[in-house]
Amino acid sequence: MIDFKSTFKMALVSLKTNKMRSSLTSLGIIIGVGAVIVMLAIGSGASTKVTKDMEAMGSNLLTIRSAAANQSGVRQGMGTRPSLTLKDTAAIRKYVRGVEAVAPVSNGSKQIVYGNQNWQTTVYGTTASYLTIKNYEILTGRNFTKEDIKNSNKVAIIGATVASELFGDMNPVGKTIRVDGVPFRIAGLLKTKGSTGPFDNDDLVFIPITTAQKKVFGVYFPGTVNMIVVKAQNSEVMNYTEEDIDEILTIRHNIGKNQEKDFEIRNSAEFQERLKSTVKTFSILLGSIASVSLLVGGIGIMNIMLVSVTERTREIGIRMAIGARASDIRKQFLIEALMLAIIGGLIGVVAGIITAKAVTLFSDLTTEISAFSIVLSLSFSAIVGVVFGFYPAYKASLLNPIEALRYE
Repeated sequence: MIDFKSTFKMALVSLKTNKMRSSLTSLGIIIGVGAVIVMLAIGSGASTKVTKDMEAMGSNLLTIRSAAANQSGVRQGMGTRPSLTLKDTAAIRKYVRGVEAVAPVSNGSKQIVYGNQNWQTTVYGTTASYLTIKNYEILTGRNFTKEDIKNSNKVAIIGATVASELFGDMNPVGKTIRVDGVPFRIAGLLKTKGSTGPFDNDDLVFIPITTAQKKVFGVYFPGTVNMIVVKAQNSEVMNYTEEDIDEILTIRHNIGKNQEKDFEIRNSAEFQERLKSTVKTFSILLGSIASVSLLVGGIGIMNIMLVSVTERTREIGIRMAIGARASDIRKQFLIEALMLAIIGGLIGVVAGIITAKAVTLFSDLTTEISAFSIVLSLSFSAIVGVVFGFYPAYKASLLNPIEALRYE
């Protein structure tokens, strides 16, 4: 009987004797493990980025937009049929359950001028609540006051991109800019928020909603707004908050039972869940594709081990002749296969981490390496080693000692 320690030493000596073969056999596992770690890191990074982008956009949001205008049978798109008003905003704030904050919005692209500098950006006419809803923070200066809204004051709050383009390193607070020719004093500068996909969250200007209606955008129907943004208290109340808004606006706009509604409510939670589900599916798909290379590496291990069994037939016969049992032979070849897989897995982990860091460094992709992906890759490589090493080990254990000793 040969103990496990002796069997392990024999397996190690065998691998050292054939270093080149062992290295090439492990190559498939190295590539497979590295690919799994990189793909999962890309998927995890994408998921984290989506979560951050969603937080930047605001959570538990309901966006109400005017319906699409219909001219000569041609639908013009959402928001082209003005139907929402400031009074609707007040009604939602007063009567809808579960509302934390609500803000009306009228927006459009305008040219901003300061001295001899100018910049095209999006101007939002809104209230102080909108900045809270969208998670904007004031870096210097102040937010809008009730007097700003009531008196249609010509004050503005600008994002970091606009400040950089117009003022460079100067503090813009207190300076006067012209929005479509109308002078506005800058009351506040927002903290940098970054981008959400292609959208720059810092490239914008906020002005009071009443000022926007009267002096910048103008409206065909007094008091109308492009949209109303509502922040619910939490995700649990989103459904009945949406139901209340639908019911109140239907009554206020005198919409009959069979009439088409002149507004649309969009639930951000539904969109966020769909996006997160898509990213999760994408991550699983990437991991599954990378796992195929691990299976290929496992087949490589089995092929080499079968060749090794053939080449070492006399060795197996000698070991059996001096007392080795069939189980000892199986253990030796299984240990060899497992060691090839584990060593390849460890090298693959290092290669995968380095590659993932390089992807982040040299591309726009964000990667996030997790302990789970490392453990999963190593576990899978070990399983591959055992599964694909079993048949060669089993075949070796079935050799007849007499016939093995005669083998040339």
